[in-house]
Amino acid sequence: MSIANLVYVGTYSEPAGGGRGIHSFRFDPATGRMSPHGVAEMRNPSFFCFDAGRQYLYAVNELKQFEGDSGGGLSGFRIDQETGALTFLNAKPSRGTNPCHVSVDPGGKFVFAANYTSGSVIGYRIEADGSLGEEVAFVQHVGSSADPDRQAGPHAHAVEFDAAGRYLYVADLGLDKVMIYEVDAATGRLTPARQPSMATAPGAGPRHLAMHPGGGHAYLINELDSTITACRRDAATGGLTELQTLSTLPDGARDGNSCAEVQLGPDGRFLYGSNRGHDSIVIYAVEPASGRLTLVGHESTGGRVPRSFEISPDGRFLIVANQDTNNLMIFRIDQGTGKLTNIGESVEAPTPVCVRFV
Repeated sequence: MSIANLVYVGTYSEPAGGGRGIHSFRFDPATGRMSPHGVAEMRNPSFFCFDAGRQYLYAVNELKQFEGDSGGGLSGFRIDQETGALTFLNAKPSRGTNPCHVSVDPGGKFVFAANYTSGSVIGYRIEADGSLGEEVAFVQHVGSSADPDRQAGPHAHAVEFDAAGRYLYVADLGLDKVMIYEVDAATGRLTPARQPSMATAPGAGPRHLAMHPGGGHAYLINELDSTITACRRDAATGGLTELQTLSTLPDGARDGNSCAEVQLGPDGRFLYGSNRGHDSIVIYAVEPASGRLTLVGHESTGGRVPRSFEISPDGRFLIVANQDTNNLMIFRIDQGTGKLTNIGESVEAPTPVCVRFV
């Protein structure tokens, strides 16, 4: 069996989640159908990522207490290249509460995580055997923004590298900013970039970013006001400039919605975002030269609260994790229009919150 045809799904195991850890599924690249494969037990792996060689997996443990210490954790695993089984390597404290996102730099030297509740960023060196080594960076954000309930303090929600690994972008929902850091290639130390941040509209709540494969643009999904912001990116300085901000919803459908994931297709021609409440995937076409977006449409996710989704490496399928209905739905992507067609396959998955192809 090729691990290229495996899909891993992070789940909530507590306080009320039904997951047992990271569940794996076999994926048929011809039909898009999936079947259960296995599970690696761990606590609340709400988000995870791979190194560039797909040898190792790194997961946050989204918790307020981990291994007797205050705060969450970060766990490393080796991926068996024949079976896809995960072997635990070691864990480190995240030094903040409820870590919710994790990324490995393109060079495979460092792994960084965002602590949502406490609004901080932690980085660790990756050792030769894939295990987590010494701490290389820690940044505590400070401040607040317009929403007194959701933005009384900083809430780091995503850590994303540019393709060269020179810059780290941190979407902070509590500050209504994307913080921009320069990464020291030798030490992993973070320093504010020449443009240290890009502000969003007050109350927008920036959550996740997608970096365009061309390097000149980035796309930010805003959780609280259900919008997506297209940004021009300066590859030399790492700076971001807003191009446009569009609603993720049809007219009149805003109440009770919040956004979650944003992803580009592999060729960068189409952009997708998830709506929780409206329970849909919004689809945009990306204008190649300018990076601006044009709405294509919306597709129901076939379940409630689509927390995460993933596009297959060949760009032909999209899998949605519906958190509150405990299911994965698979869609075929029209290569000409970017539109989605439900293939009629619902796969049971307990409290799914992150889905990724190996």
